[in-house]
Amino acid sequence: MKGKGVKVTKFIKDFSLEVLHEGADMQEAMLTVSDLNRPGLQFQGFYDYFDPHRLQIIGRAEHMYLQGLCSEDRRKCFDDLFLYGIPALIISRELECYPECMDSAKTYGRTVLRSTETTVDFTSHVIEYLNRALAPYVTRHGVLMDVYGIGVLLMGDSGIGKSELAIDLIMRGHRLVSDDAVEIRRISNELEGTAPEVIRHFIELRGVGIINVRQMFGMRAVKTTALIDMIIKLEPWDDKKVYDRWGMEDQYETILDVQVPILTVPVRPGRALASIVEVAAMNNRYRYYGHNAAAELASRVDAVAEGKQLDFGQDYPAEPKRDSK
Repeated sequence: MKGKGVKVTKFIKDFSLEVLHEGADMQEAMLTVSDLNRPGLQFQGFYDYFDPHRLQIIGRAEHMYLQGLCSEDRRKCFDDLFLYGIPALIISRELECYPECMDSAKTYGRTVLRSTETTVDFTSHVIEYLNRALAPYVTRHGVLMDVYGIGVLLMGDSGIGKSELAIDLIMRGHRLVSDDAVEIRRISNELEGTAPEVIRHFIELRGVGIINVRQMFGMRAVKTTALIDMIIKLEPWDDKKVYDRWGMEDQYETILDVQVPILTVPVRPGRALASIVEVAAMNNRYRYYGHNAAAELASRVDAVAEGKQLDFGQDYPAEPKRDSK
Protein backbone atom coordinates (compact mmCIF):
# COMPACT_ATOMS: atom_id res chain seq x y z
CA MET A 1 0.00 0.00 0.00
CA LYS A 2 1.32 3.39 -0.98
CA GLY A 3 0.59 6.74 0.57
CA LYS A 4 1.40 10.23 -0.55
CA GLY A 5 0.82 13.88 0.10
CA VAL A 6 -0.17 16.87 -1.98
CA LYS A 7 2.20 19.78 -2.43
CA VAL A 8 0.79 23.07 -1.23
CA THR A 9 1.88 24.67 -4.51
CA LYS A 10 -0.15 22.12 -6.49
CA PHE A 11 -3.11 22.65 -4.19
CA ILE A 12 -2.91 26.41 -4.78
CA LYS A 13 -2.87 25.89 -8.55
CA ASP A 14 -5.73 23.37 -8.55
CA PHE A 15 -7.99 25.71 -6.55
CA SER A 16 -6.81 28.98 -8.16
CA LEU A 17 -6.00 30.49 -4.77
CA GLU A 18 -4.58 33.97 -4.28
CA VAL A 19 -1.25 33.97 -2.45
CA LEU A 20 -1.31 36.82 0.07
CA HIS A 21 1.95 35.77 1.68
CA GLU A 22 4.36 33.02 0.69
CA GLY A 23 5.60 31.19 3.73
CA ALA A 24 9.17 30.07 4.17
CA ASP A 25 8.23 26.44 3.49
CA MET A 26 5.48 26.92 0.87
CA GLN A 27 7.47 25.38 -2.00
CA GLU A 28 8.22 22.19 -0.04
CA ALA A 29 5.19 21.94 2.28
CA MET A 30 2.92 18.92 1.86
CA LEU A 31 -0.72 18.34 2.78
CA THR A 32 -0.98 14.96 4.48
CA VAL A 33 -4.33 15.24 6.32
CA SER A 34 -7.70 15.44 4.57
CA ASP A 35 -9.46 17.23 7.45
CA LEU A 36 -9.70 21.02 7.72
CA ASN A 37 -10.04 23.26 10.75
CA ARG A 38 -11.83 26.55 11.38
CA PRO A 39 -9.79 28.12 14.22
CA GLY A 40 -12.63 29.71 16.17
CA LEU A 41 -11.78 27.79 19.33
CA GLN A 42 -8.09 28.52 18.85
CA PHE A 43 -8.80 32.26 18.72
CA GLN A 44 -10.35 31.75 22.17
CA GLY A 45 -7.09 30.18 23.34
CA PHE A 46 -8.20 26.52 23.25
CA TYR A 47 -5.43 24.44 21.66
CA ASP A 48 -6.15 21.05 23.21
CA TYR A 49 -6.51 18.42 20.49
CA PHE A 50 -5.34 20.94 17.88
CA ASP A 51 -3.84 19.28 14.80
CA PRO A 52 -1.30 21.63 13.18
CA HIS A 53 -1.14 19.47 10.03
CA ARG A 54 -4.60 20.58 8.93
CA LEU A 55 -5.35 23.50 6.66
CA GLN A 56 -6.82 26.39 8.64
CA ILE A 57 -9.89 28.14 7.17
CA ILE A 58 -11.19 31.57 8.19
CA GLY A 59 -14.81 32.14 7.23
CA ARG A 60 -17.24 34.94 7.89
CA ALA A 61 -17.88 33.88 11.51
CA GLU A 62 -14.17 33.92 12.43
CA HIS A 63 -13.67 37.14 10.48
CA MET A 64 -16.50 38.91 12.32
CA TYR A 65 -15.16 37.71 15.68
CA LEU A 66 -11.71 39.09 14.88
CA GLN A 67 -13.27 42.39 13.78
CA GLY A 68 -14.62 42.90 17.27
CA LEU A 69 -11.17 42.63 18.86
CA CYS A 70 -8.64 45.34 19.33
CA SER A 71 -5.50 45.26 17.21
CA GLU A 72 -3.36 43.86 20.03
CA ASP A 73 -5.75 40.95 20.67
CA ARG A 74 -6.03 40.19 16.94
CA ARG A 75 -2.26 40.04 16.70
CA LYS A 76 -2.12 37.64 19.64
CA CYS A 77 -4.72 35.38 17.95
CA PHE A 78 -2.58 35.09 14.83
CA ASP A 79 0.69 34.81 16.74
CA ASP A 80 -0.66 31.90 18.78
CA LEU A 81 -1.92 30.17 15.61
CA PHE A 82 1.25 30.73 13.57
CA LEU A 83 3.44 29.41 16.38
CA TYR A 84 2.32 26.00 15.08
CA GLY A 85 3.69 24.74 11.79
CA ILE A 86 0.40 24.86 9.91
CA PRO A 87 0.63 24.22 6.13
CA ALA A 88 -1.42 27.33 5.30
CA LEU A 89 -4.13 29.71 6.48
CA ILE A 90 -6.91 30.26 3.92
CA ILE A 91 -9.36 33.17 3.98
CA SER A 92 -12.61 32.39 2.17
CA ARG A 93 -15.17 34.65 0.43
CA GLU A 94 -12.43 37.11 -0.62
CA LEU A 95 -12.67 38.59 2.85
CA GLU A 96 -10.23 41.25 3.95
CA CYS A 97 -6.94 40.03 5.39
CA TYR A 98 -6.27 41.88 8.61
CA PRO A 99 -2.90 43.70 8.80
CA GLU A 100 -2.16 41.84 12.04
CA CYS A 101 -2.49 38.56 10.12
CA MET A 102 0.04 39.63 7.48
CA ASP A 103 2.49 40.96 10.06
CA SER A 104 2.31 37.76 12.08
CA ALA A 105 2.62 35.58 8.93
CA LYS A 106 5.81 37.45 7.97
CA THR A 107 7.20 37.07 11.49
CA TYR A 108 6.63 33.30 11.61
CA GLY A 109 7.05 32.54 7.90
CA ARG A 110 3.54 31.13 7.36
CA THR A 111 1.59 30.90 4.11
CA VAL A 112 -1.63 32.92 3.80
CA LEU A 113 -4.02 32.26 0.92
CA ARG A 114 -7.42 33.54 -0.18
CA SER A 115 -10.35 31.92 -1.98
CA THR A 116 -13.35 33.41 -3.78
CA GLU A 117 -15.62 30.52 -2.75
CA THR A 118 -17.94 30.52 0.23
CA THR A 119 -16.61 28.73 3.28
CA VAL A 120 -19.05 25.81 3.01
CA ASP A 121 -18.45 25.24 -0.70
CA PHE A 122 -14.70 25.58 -0.39
CA THR A 123 -14.51 23.22 2.58
CA SER A 124 -16.63 20.62 0.81
CA HIS A 125 -14.53 20.77 -2.37
CA VAL A 126 -11.23 20.60 -0.48
CA ILE A 127 -12.25 17.61 1.64
CA GLU A 128 -13.40 15.71 -1.45
CA TYR A 129 -10.17 16.64 -3.25
CA LEU A 130 -7.91 15.60 -0.36
CA ASN A 131 -9.84 12.39 0.36
CA ARG A 132 -9.13 11.30 -3.20
CA ALA A 133 -5.57 12.60 -3.39
CA LEU A 134 -4.50 11.17 -0.03
CA ALA A 135 -6.36 7.86 -0.27
CA PRO A 136 -4.21 4.73 0.19
CA TYR A 137 -3.67 3.00 -3.13
CA VAL A 138 -2.06 0.02 -4.80
CA THR A 139 -1.42 -0.92 -8.41
CA ARG A 140 -2.63 -4.31 -9.62
CA HIS A 141 -2.04 -6.12 -12.91
CA GLY A 142 -5.35 -6.55 -14.66
CA VAL A 143 -8.08 -4.99 -16.77
CA LEU A 144 -10.89 -2.90 -15.31
CA MET A 145 -14.18 -2.73 -17.23
CA ASP A 146 -17.53 -1.10 -16.62
CA VAL A 147 -20.11 -3.77 -17.47
CA TYR A 148 -23.76 -2.72 -17.07
CA GLY A 149 -22.60 -0.19 -14.47
CA ILE A 150 -20.70 -2.86 -12.51
CA GLY A 151 -16.96 -2.38 -12.11
CA VAL A 152 -15.37 -5.71 -13.09
CA LEU A 153 -11.65 -6.25 -12.47
CA LEU A 154 -10.32 -8.97 -14.77
CA MET A 155 -7.26 -10.68 -13.34
CA GLY A 156 -5.09 -13.60 -14.38
CA ASP A 157 -1.67 -14.52 -15.64
CA SER A 158 -0.13 -12.58 -18.49
CA GLY A 159 -1.33 -13.94 -21.85
CA ILE A 160 -4.52 -15.53 -20.48
CA GLY A 161 -6.65 -13.28 -22.71
CA LYS A 162 -7.73 -10.36 -20.51
CA SER A 163 -7.18 -7.72 -23.18
CA GLU A 164 -8.90 -9.81 -25.88
CA LEU A 165 -11.86 -10.25 -23.54
CA ALA A 166 -11.88 -6.49 -22.94
CA ILE A 167 -12.13 -5.87 -26.70
CA ASP A 168 -15.07 -8.29 -26.92
CA LEU A 169 -16.82 -6.42 -24.12
CA ILE A 170 -16.13 -3.04 -25.75
CA MET A 171 -17.64 -4.35 -29.01
CA ARG A 172 -20.76 -5.22 -26.97
CA GLY A 173 -21.08 -1.64 -25.73
CA HIS A 174 -19.26 -1.81 -22.39
CA ARG A 175 -16.54 0.60 -21.30
CA LEU A 176 -12.82 0.30 -20.66
CA VAL A 177 -11.34 1.91 -17.57
CA SER A 178 -7.80 0.50 -17.61
CA ASP A 179 -5.76 -2.17 -19.33
CA ASP A 180 -2.65 -3.90 -17.94
CA ALA A 181 -2.24 -1.76 -14.80
CA VAL A 182 -5.05 -0.59 -12.51
CA GLU A 183 -4.51 2.01 -9.80
CA ILE A 184 -6.85 1.19 -6.92
CA ARG A 185 -7.72 3.69 -4.19
CA ARG A 186 -9.74 3.12 -1.04
CA ILE A 187 -12.19 5.99 -0.64
CA SER A 188 -14.84 5.83 2.09
CA ASN A 189 -14.42 2.05 2.37
CA GLU A 190 -14.97 1.60 -1.37
CA LEU A 191 -12.39 0.73 -4.00
CA GLU A 192 -12.09 3.04 -6.97
CA GLY A 193 -10.00 2.03 -9.96
CA THR A 194 -8.43 4.13 -12.67
CA ALA A 195 -5.69 3.91 -15.27
CA PRO A 196 -2.22 5.42 -14.92
CA GLU A 197 -2.37 8.57 -17.01
CA VAL A 198 0.35 7.47 -19.43
CA ILE A 199 -1.57 4.35 -20.58
CA ARG A 200 -5.14 5.67 -20.24
CA HIS A 201 -7.47 4.48 -23.08
CA PHE A 202 -4.81 2.19 -24.59
CA ILE A 203 -4.99 -1.59 -24.98
CA GLU A 204 -2.20 -3.97 -26.03
CA LEU A 205 -3.31 -6.87 -28.24
CA ARG A 206 -0.73 -9.53 -29.00
CA GLY A 207 -0.34 -9.87 -32.75
CA VAL A 208 -2.04 -6.53 -33.41
CA GLY A 209 -0.18 -4.04 -31.26
CA ILE A 210 -1.30 -0.97 -29.33
CA ILE A 211 -4.87 0.29 -29.83
CA ASN A 212 -6.26 3.65 -28.78
CA VAL A 213 -9.75 2.64 -27.68
CA ARG A 214 -10.99 6.20 -27.38
CA GLN A 215 -9.97 7.07 -30.94
CA MET A 216 -11.16 3.82 -32.47
CA PHE A 217 -14.48 3.32 -30.65
CA GLY A 218 -15.26 6.83 -29.41
CA MET A 219 -15.95 8.29 -25.99
CA ARG A 220 -18.75 5.80 -25.34
CA ALA A 221 -16.14 3.03 -25.02
CA VAL A 222 -14.04 4.53 -22.23
CA LYS A 223 -14.48 5.66 -18.66
CA THR A 224 -12.01 7.44 -16.39
CA THR A 225 -12.83 5.73 -13.08
CA ALA A 226 -15.08 2.98 -11.77
CA LEU A 227 -15.84 1.42 -8.41
CA ILE A 228 -14.54 -2.14 -8.21
CA ASP A 229 -17.64 -4.23 -7.46
CA MET A 230 -16.27 -7.67 -8.32
CA ILE A 231 -13.19 -9.54 -9.50
CA ILE A 232 -13.15 -12.21 -12.18
CA LYS A 233 -9.98 -14.29 -12.16
CA LEU A 234 -9.21 -16.06 -15.42
CA GLU A 235 -7.15 -19.26 -15.32
CA PRO A 236 -6.39 -22.07 -17.80
CA TRP A 237 -8.91 -24.92 -17.70
CA ASP A 238 -7.67 -27.82 -15.55
CA ASP A 239 -9.52 -31.12 -16.05
CA LYS A 240 -8.29 -32.30 -12.67
CA LYS A 241 -9.72 -29.31 -10.82
CA VAL A 242 -13.29 -29.19 -9.50
CA TYR A 243 -14.90 -25.85 -10.32
CA ASP A 244 -17.82 -24.32 -8.46
CA ARG A 245 -21.03 -25.12 -10.32
CA TRP A 246 -23.52 -23.82 -7.76
CA GLY A 247 -22.12 -20.60 -6.37
CA MET A 248 -23.62 -21.19 -2.94
CA GLU A 249 -20.70 -19.67 -1.05
CA ASP A 250 -19.32 -16.25 -1.84
CA GLN A 251 -15.57 -15.95 -2.25
CA TYR A 252 -13.72 -12.72 -1.53
CA GLU A 253 -10.35 -11.13 -2.10
CA THR A 254 -9.12 -8.42 0.23
CA ILE A 255 -7.63 -5.28 -1.32
CA LEU A 256 -6.66 -2.39 0.95
CA ASP A 257 -8.65 -4.03 3.77
CA VAL A 258 -11.82 -4.07 1.64
CA GLN A 259 -13.39 -7.41 0.68
CA VAL A 260 -14.39 -7.75 -2.96
CA PRO A 261 -16.41 -10.70 -4.37
CA ILE A 262 -14.27 -12.85 -6.64
CA LEU A 263 -15.16 -15.51 -9.22
CA THR A 264 -12.73 -17.93 -10.83
CA VAL A 265 -13.54 -18.57 -14.48
CA PRO A 266 -11.64 -21.34 -16.31
CA VAL A 267 -10.57 -20.50 -19.87
CA ARG A 268 -10.53 -22.91 -22.78
CA PRO A 269 -11.29 -22.61 -26.52
CA GLY A 270 -14.96 -22.21 -27.31
CA ARG A 271 -16.08 -20.58 -24.07
CA ALA A 272 -18.06 -17.38 -24.61
CA LEU A 273 -16.14 -15.39 -22.02
CA ALA A 274 -17.72 -12.04 -22.86
CA SER A 275 -21.19 -13.48 -22.27
CA ILE A 276 -20.00 -15.11 -19.05
CA VAL A 277 -18.66 -11.77 -17.77
CA GLU A 278 -21.93 -10.03 -18.65
CA VAL A 279 -23.99 -12.65 -16.82
CA ALA A 280 -21.59 -12.55 -13.84
CA ALA A 281 -21.97 -8.76 -13.62
CA MET A 282 -25.77 -8.96 -13.75
CA ASN A 283 -25.78 -11.77 -11.19
CA ASN A 284 -23.55 -9.73 -8.90
CA ARG A 285 -26.13 -6.94 -8.91
CA TYR A 286 -28.88 -9.50 -8.40
CA ARG A 287 -27.11 -10.84 -5.31
CA TYR A 288 -26.40 -7.34 -4.05
CA TYR A 289 -30.15 -6.91 -3.64
CA GLY A 290 -30.38 -10.08 -1.57
CA HIS A 291 -31.22 -12.69 -4.21
CA ASN A 292 -29.23 -15.89 -4.63
CA ALA A 293 -30.35 -18.16 -7.47
CA ALA A 294 -28.36 -21.12 -6.13
CA ALA A 295 -29.96 -20.80 -2.70
CA GLU A 296 -33.42 -20.47 -4.26
CA LEU A 297 -32.89 -23.62 -6.34
CA ALA A 298 -31.55 -25.52 -3.30
CA SER A 299 -34.61 -24.54 -1.27
CA ARG A 300 -36.90 -25.82 -4.04
CA VAL A 301 -35.04 -29.13 -4.24
CA ASP A 302 -35.35 -29.52 -0.47
CA ALA A 303 -39.05 -28.69 -0.65
CA VAL A 304 -39.65 -31.33 -3.35
CA ALA A 305 -37.69 -33.88 -1.32
CA GLU A 306 -39.96 -33.16 1.64
CA GLY A 307 -43.06 -33.58 -0.52
CA LYS A 308 -44.16 -29.96 -0.33
CA GLN A 309 -46.20 -28.33 -3.05
CA LEU A 310 -44.29 -25.59 -4.83
CA ASP A 311 -45.91 -22.35 -5.87
CA PHE A 312 -44.17 -20.88 -8.90
CA GLY A 313 -46.70 -18.13 -9.35
CA GLN A 314 -44.52 -15.35 -7.96
CA ASP A 315 -41.43 -16.29 -9.96
CA TYR A 316 -43.19 -17.34 -13.15
CA PRO A 317 -46.37 -15.31 -13.75
CA ALA A 318 -48.99 -17.01 -15.84
CA GLU A 319 -48.93 -16.18 -19.52
CA PRO A 320 -51.87 -14.10 -20.70
CA LYS A 321 -54.64 -16.05 -22.38
CA ARG A 322 -54.62 -15.78 -26.14
CA ASP A 323 -57.71 -14.89 -28.08
CA SER A 324 -59.14 -18.12 -29.50
CA LYS A 325 -59.89 -16.26 -32.69
